[in-house]
Amino acid sequence: MAAVDDLRFEEFGDAAASLAANSDTTTISIEDPGDTPKHQPGPPGGSGREEDDELLGNDDSDKTELLAGQKKSSPFWTFEYYQTFFDVDTYQVFDRIKGSLLPVPGKNFVRLYVRSNPDLYGPFWICATLVFAIAISGNLSNFLIHLGEKTYHYVPEFRKVSIAATVVYAYAWLVPLALWGFLMWRNSKVMNIVSYSFLEIVCVYGYSLFIYIPTAILWIIPQKAVRWILVMIALGVSGSVLSMTFWPAVREDNRRIALATIVTIVLLHMLLSVGCLAYFFDAPEMDHLPTPTAAPNQTVAAAKLS
Repeated sequence: MAAVDDLRFEEFGDAAASLAANSDTTTISIEDPGDTPKHQPGPPGGSGREEDDELLGNDDSDKTELLAGQKKSSPFWTFEYYQTFFDVDTYQVFDRIKGSLLPVPGKNFVRLYVRSNPDLYGPFWICATLVFAIAISGNLSNFLIHLGEKTYHYVPEFRKVSIAATVVYAYAWLVPLALWGFLMWRNSKVMNIVSYSFLEIVCVYGYSLFIYIPTAILWIIPQKAVRWILVMIALGVSGSVLSMTFWPAVREDNRRIALATIVTIVLLHMLLSVGCLAYFFDAPEMDHLPTPTAAPNQTVAAAKLS
Protein backbone atom coordinates (compact mmCIF):
# COMPACT_ATOMS: atom_id res chain seq x y z
CA MET A 1 0.00 0.00 0.00
CA ALA A 2 1.10 3.57 -0.60
CA ALA A 3 2.41 5.53 2.33
CA VAL A 4 0.43 8.33 3.89
CA ASP A 5 2.97 10.91 2.65
CA ASP A 6 2.40 9.81 -0.93
CA LEU A 7 -1.27 10.78 -0.74
CA ARG A 8 -1.20 14.53 -1.15
CA PHE A 9 -2.92 17.19 -3.23
CA GLU A 10 -1.02 19.20 -5.78
CA GLU A 11 -1.81 22.24 -7.85
CA PHE A 12 -1.80 21.19 -11.48
CA GLY A 13 -1.00 24.52 -13.07
CA ASP A 14 1.27 22.98 -15.66
CA ALA A 15 0.11 19.46 -16.47
CA ALA A 16 3.14 18.58 -18.58
CA ALA A 17 5.68 19.66 -15.95
CA SER A 18 3.85 17.84 -13.16
CA LEU A 19 3.72 14.60 -15.11
CA ALA A 20 7.39 14.87 -15.96
CA ALA A 21 8.41 15.44 -12.33
CA ASN A 22 6.26 12.62 -10.95
CA SER A 23 6.21 9.88 -13.50
CA ASP A 24 4.72 7.34 -11.07
CA THR A 25 1.70 9.47 -10.17
CA THR A 26 -1.66 8.23 -11.33
CA THR A 27 -3.93 10.89 -12.83
CA ILE A 28 -7.65 10.87 -13.47
CA SER A 29 -9.26 13.08 -16.10
CA ILE A 30 -12.73 14.36 -15.21
CA GLU A 31 -14.68 16.04 -17.99
CA ASP A 32 -17.31 18.68 -17.47
CA PRO A 33 -20.73 17.08 -17.94
CA GLY A 34 -21.87 20.29 -19.59
CA ASP A 35 -19.40 19.84 -22.42
CA THR A 36 -20.87 18.16 -25.48
CA PRO A 37 -19.19 17.04 -28.65
CA LYS A 38 -19.13 19.68 -31.34
CA HIS A 39 -20.00 17.33 -34.16
CA GLN A 40 -22.96 14.99 -33.73
CA PRO A 41 -24.00 13.04 -36.82
CA GLY A 42 -27.71 13.34 -37.64
CA PRO A 43 -29.91 10.35 -38.38
CA PRO A 44 -29.57 9.19 -41.97
CA GLY A 45 -32.50 9.53 -44.29
CA GLY A 46 -34.30 12.14 -42.20
CA SER A 47 -36.11 13.74 -45.11
CA GLY A 48 -37.52 10.42 -46.30
CA ARG A 49 -38.77 9.52 -42.83
CA GLU A 50 -40.46 12.91 -42.49
CA GLU A 51 -42.24 12.31 -45.78
CA ASP A 52 -43.47 8.89 -44.61
CA ASP A 53 -44.66 10.40 -41.33
CA GLU A 54 -46.57 13.05 -43.23
CA LEU A 55 -48.37 10.47 -45.35
CA LEU A 56 -48.99 7.69 -42.86
CA GLY A 57 -48.69 9.26 -39.44
CA ASN A 58 -45.88 9.90 -36.95
CA ASP A 59 -43.81 7.97 -34.48
CA ASP A 60 -46.23 8.77 -31.68
CA SER A 61 -48.92 6.61 -33.30
CA ASP A 62 -46.49 3.70 -33.58
CA LYS A 63 -45.46 4.07 -29.94
CA THR A 64 -49.06 4.25 -28.85
CA GLU A 65 -49.83 1.15 -30.88
CA LEU A 66 -46.97 -0.76 -29.24
CA LEU A 67 -48.07 0.34 -25.79
CA ALA A 68 -51.63 -0.67 -26.60
CA GLY A 69 -50.43 -4.11 -27.60
CA GLN A 70 -48.69 -4.49 -24.24
CA LYS A 71 -51.90 -3.93 -22.28
CA LYS A 72 -53.24 -6.89 -20.43
CA SER A 73 -56.34 -8.19 -22.19
CA SER A 74 -59.32 -9.36 -20.18
CA PRO A 75 -61.50 -12.39 -21.00
CA PHE A 76 -64.30 -11.67 -23.44
CA TRP A 77 -67.02 -12.56 -20.93
CA THR A 78 -65.98 -9.77 -18.55
CA PHE A 79 -67.17 -6.16 -18.55
CA GLU A 80 -63.58 -4.89 -18.72
CA TYR A 81 -63.12 -6.55 -22.11
CA TYR A 82 -65.90 -4.50 -23.71
CA GLN A 83 -65.03 -1.38 -21.76
CA THR A 84 -61.82 -1.03 -23.75
CA PHE A 85 -63.84 -0.56 -26.94
CA PHE A 86 -65.35 2.64 -25.50
CA ASP A 87 -62.15 4.00 -23.95
CA VAL A 88 -61.93 7.27 -25.93
CA ASP A 89 -62.17 10.92 -25.02
CA THR A 90 -64.04 13.77 -26.66
CA TYR A 91 -60.96 15.05 -28.45
CA GLN A 92 -60.34 11.72 -30.17
CA VAL A 93 -63.97 11.41 -31.29
CA PHE A 94 -64.04 14.96 -32.68
CA ASP A 95 -60.70 14.41 -34.39
CA ARG A 96 -61.98 11.27 -36.12
CA ILE A 97 -65.21 12.98 -37.13
CA LYS A 98 -63.19 15.83 -38.62
CA GLY A 99 -61.02 13.33 -40.48
CA SER A 100 -64.12 11.65 -41.93
CA LEU A 101 -65.50 15.00 -43.11
CA LEU A 102 -62.24 16.25 -44.64
CA PRO A 103 -60.59 13.37 -46.52
CA VAL A 104 -57.12 14.24 -47.78
CA PRO A 105 -55.53 12.30 -50.67
CA GLY A 106 -52.58 10.24 -49.48
CA LYS A 107 -53.77 10.18 -45.87
CA ASN A 108 -54.80 6.84 -44.43
CA PHE A 109 -57.73 7.20 -42.01
CA VAL A 110 -56.90 4.01 -40.13
CA ARG A 111 -53.24 4.88 -39.64
CA LEU A 112 -53.83 8.51 -38.68
CA TYR A 113 -56.91 8.27 -36.45
CA VAL A 114 -57.96 4.70 -35.64
CA ARG A 115 -55.03 2.31 -35.31
CA SER A 116 -53.74 3.66 -32.00
CA ASN A 117 -57.09 3.08 -30.29
CA PRO A 118 -60.05 1.78 -32.35
CA ASP A 119 -63.36 2.38 -30.63
CA LEU A 120 -67.05 1.54 -30.87
CA TYR A 121 -68.28 4.58 -28.96
CA GLY A 122 -68.27 6.91 -31.95
CA PRO A 123 -69.74 4.43 -34.47
CA PHE A 124 -72.51 3.36 -32.07
CA TRP A 125 -73.74 6.87 -31.32
CA ILE A 126 -73.28 8.06 -34.89
CA CYS A 127 -75.51 5.21 -36.11
CA ALA A 128 -78.07 5.87 -33.35
CA THR A 129 -78.19 9.59 -34.17
CA LEU A 130 -78.48 8.83 -37.88
CA VAL A 131 -81.42 6.47 -37.26
CA PHE A 132 -83.44 9.10 -35.42
CA ALA A 133 -82.39 11.84 -37.85
CA ILE A 134 -83.70 9.80 -40.81
CA ALA A 135 -86.93 8.76 -39.08
CA ILE A 136 -87.82 12.18 -37.66
CA SER A 137 -86.82 14.05 -40.82
CA GLY A 138 -88.82 11.61 -42.95
CA ASN A 139 -91.98 12.18 -40.91
CA LEU A 140 -91.48 15.94 -40.83
CA SER A 141 -90.81 16.06 -44.57
CA ASN A 142 -94.02 14.14 -45.27
CA PHE A 143 -95.95 16.56 -43.05
CA LEU A 144 -94.53 19.66 -44.77
CA ILE A 145 -95.17 18.33 -48.28
CA HIS A 146 -98.88 17.73 -47.65
CA LEU A 147 -99.40 20.70 -45.33
CA GLY A 148 -102.54 22.60 -46.32
CA GLU A 149 -104.28 19.74 -48.11
CA LYS A 150 -107.81 19.24 -46.78
CA THR A 151 -107.85 15.51 -47.48
CA TYR A 152 -104.53 14.91 -45.71
CA HIS A 153 -104.55 13.35 -42.26
CA TYR A 154 -101.13 13.19 -40.60
CA VAL A 155 -100.28 9.90 -38.91
CA PRO A 156 -96.79 9.53 -37.33
CA GLU A 157 -94.97 6.56 -38.80
CA PHE A 158 -93.08 5.02 -35.93
CA ARG A 159 -92.17 2.03 -38.08
CA LYS A 160 -89.61 4.22 -39.82
CA VAL A 161 -87.50 4.18 -36.66
CA SER A 162 -87.27 0.38 -36.58
CA ILE A 163 -86.70 0.16 -40.34
CA ALA A 164 -83.97 2.81 -40.26
CA ALA A 165 -82.30 1.11 -37.27
CA THR A 166 -82.30 -2.26 -39.02
CA VAL A 167 -80.86 -0.85 -42.23
CA VAL A 168 -78.18 1.37 -40.67
CA TYR A 169 -76.89 -1.08 -38.05
CA ALA A 170 -76.97 -4.01 -40.48
CA TYR A 171 -74.91 -1.98 -42.93
CA ALA A 172 -72.48 -0.76 -40.24
CA TRP A 173 -71.80 -4.33 -39.01
CA LEU A 174 -72.49 -6.85 -41.76
CA VAL A 175 -70.64 -5.03 -44.55
CA PRO A 176 -67.46 -4.59 -42.42
CA LEU A 177 -67.71 -8.25 -41.41
CA ALA A 178 -67.88 -9.35 -45.05
CA LEU A 179 -65.05 -7.00 -46.02
CA TRP A 180 -62.86 -8.20 -43.15
CA GLY A 181 -63.42 -11.83 -44.16
CA PHE A 182 -62.59 -11.01 -47.78
CA LEU A 183 -59.36 -9.21 -46.82
CA MET A 184 -58.32 -12.12 -44.61
CA TRP A 185 -58.95 -14.53 -47.48
CA ARG A 186 -56.95 -12.44 -49.93
CA ASN A 187 -54.19 -11.95 -47.39
CA SER A 188 -53.72 -15.73 -47.29
CA LYS A 189 -53.10 -15.66 -51.04
CA VAL A 190 -51.16 -12.40 -51.38
CA MET A 191 -48.86 -12.05 -48.40
CA ASN A 192 -48.04 -8.33 -48.81
CA ILE A 193 -51.65 -7.15 -48.53
CA VAL A 194 -52.23 -4.62 -45.75
CA SER A 195 -54.42 -6.17 -43.05
CA TYR A 196 -57.05 -4.36 -41.01
CA SER A 197 -58.73 -5.74 -37.93
CA PHE A 198 -62.50 -6.13 -37.77
CA LEU A 199 -62.73 -3.42 -35.12
CA GLU A 200 -60.78 -0.99 -37.30
CA ILE A 201 -63.07 -1.62 -40.28
CA VAL A 202 -66.20 -1.12 -38.15
CA CYS A 203 -64.69 2.10 -36.82
CA VAL A 204 -64.04 3.42 -40.34
CA TYR A 205 -67.56 2.60 -41.53
CA GLY A 206 -69.12 4.12 -38.42
CA TYR A 207 -67.33 7.44 -38.70
CA SER A 208 -67.89 7.61 -42.47
CA LEU A 209 -71.67 7.74 -41.79
CA PHE A 210 -71.44 10.98 -39.81
CA ILE A 211 -71.83 13.11 -42.94
CA TYR A 212 -75.34 11.69 -43.40
CA ILE A 213 -76.62 13.15 -40.11
CA PRO A 214 -76.67 16.79 -41.29
CA THR A 215 -77.63 15.55 -44.75
CA ALA A 216 -80.72 13.76 -43.39
CA ILE A 217 -81.74 16.91 -41.52
CA LEU A 218 -81.43 18.98 -44.72
CA TRP A 219 -83.52 16.39 -46.58
CA ILE A 220 -86.51 18.07 -44.93
CA ILE A 221 -86.32 20.66 -47.72
CA PRO A 222 -89.22 19.73 -50.03
CA GLN A 223 -87.21 19.98 -53.24
CA LYS A 224 -86.08 16.76 -54.91
CA ALA A 225 -83.26 18.46 -56.79
CA VAL A 226 -81.79 19.83 -53.56
CA ARG A 227 -82.10 16.43 -51.88
CA TRP A 228 -80.28 14.63 -54.65
CA ILE A 229 -77.51 17.24 -54.70
CA LEU A 230 -77.07 16.78 -50.94
CA VAL A 231 -76.93 13.01 -51.21
CA MET A 232 -74.33 13.22 -53.98
CA ILE A 233 -72.14 15.50 -51.84
CA ALA A 234 -72.44 13.19 -48.83
CA LEU A 235 -71.75 10.16 -50.99
CA GLY A 236 -68.66 11.80 -52.46
CA VAL A 237 -67.20 12.68 -49.05
CA SER A 238 -67.90 9.37 -47.29
CA GLY A 239 -67.10 7.31 -50.38
CA SER A 240 -63.72 9.04 -50.65
CA VAL A 241 -62.90 8.13 -47.05
CA LEU A 242 -63.72 4.46 -47.66
CA SER A 243 -61.88 4.31 -51.00
CA MET A 244 -58.69 5.95 -49.75
CA THR A 245 -58.73 3.80 -46.61
CA PHE A 246 -59.17 0.39 -48.25
CA TRP A 247 -57.27 0.97 -51.49
CA PRO A 248 -53.85 0.39 -49.77
CA ALA A 249 -55.25 -2.90 -48.46
CA VAL A 250 -56.00 -4.26 -51.95
CA ARG A 251 -53.68 -2.44 -54.35
CA GLU A 252 -51.05 -5.20 -54.16
CA ASP A 253 -53.66 -7.75 -55.19
CA ASN A 254 -54.74 -8.58 -58.73
CA ARG A 255 -55.69 -5.39 -60.55
CA ARG A 256 -59.19 -6.53 -61.43
CA ILE A 257 -59.88 -7.85 -57.95
CA ALA A 258 -58.63 -4.62 -56.37
CA LEU A 259 -60.80 -2.41 -58.58
CA ALA A 260 -63.81 -4.70 -58.13
CA THR A 261 -63.42 -4.50 -54.35
CA ILE A 262 -63.35 -0.70 -54.30
CA VAL A 263 -66.27 -0.47 -56.73
CA THR A 264 -68.30 -2.87 -54.56
CA ILE A 265 -67.57 -0.81 -51.44
CA VAL A 266 -68.72 2.38 -53.16
CA LEU A 267 -71.81 0.74 -54.69
CA LEU A 268 -72.97 -0.62 -51.32
CA HIS A 269 -72.45 2.79 -49.80
CA MET A 270 -74.43 4.37 -52.63
CA LEU A 271 -77.21 1.81 -52.18
CA LEU A 272 -77.55 2.80 -48.51
CA SER A 273 -77.74 6.54 -49.15
CA VAL A 274 -79.96 6.42 -52.22
CA GLY A 275 -82.20 3.78 -50.65
CA CYS A 276 -82.73 5.86 -47.50
CA LEU A 277 -83.56 8.94 -49.57
CA ALA A 278 -85.94 7.08 -51.87
CA TYR A 279 -87.78 5.17 -49.13
CA PHE A 280 -87.98 7.65 -46.26
CA PHE A 281 -88.37 10.90 -48.22
CA ASP A 282 -89.38 10.35 -51.85
CA ALA A 283 -91.76 7.38 -51.45
CA PRO A 284 -95.43 8.22 -52.20
CA GLU A 285 -97.58 8.41 -49.09
CA MET A 286 -101.20 7.16 -49.08
CA ASP A 287 -102.32 8.65 -45.77
CA HIS A 288 -103.72 11.79 -47.43
CA LEU A 289 -106.09 9.89 -49.74
CA PRO A 290 -109.76 9.63 -48.71
CA THR A 291 -111.10 6.28 -47.56
CA PRO A 292 -113.21 4.58 -50.26
CA THR A 293 -115.63 2.94 -47.81
CA ALA A 294 -118.15 5.75 -47.37
CA ALA A 295 -119.77 5.75 -50.82
CA PRO A 296 -120.72 2.02 -50.95
CA ASN A 297 -122.31 2.16 -47.48
CA GLN A 298 -124.34 5.19 -48.43
CA THR A 299 -125.52 3.44 -51.60
CA VAL A 300 -126.71 0.36 -49.67
CA ALA A 301 -128.55 2.51 -47.12
CA ALA A 302 -130.34 4.44 -49.87
CA ALA A 303 -131.40 1.19 -51.55
CA LYS A 304 -133.00 -0.14 -48.35
CA LEU A 305 -134.96 3.04 -47.79
CA SER A 306 -136.40 2.89 -51.30
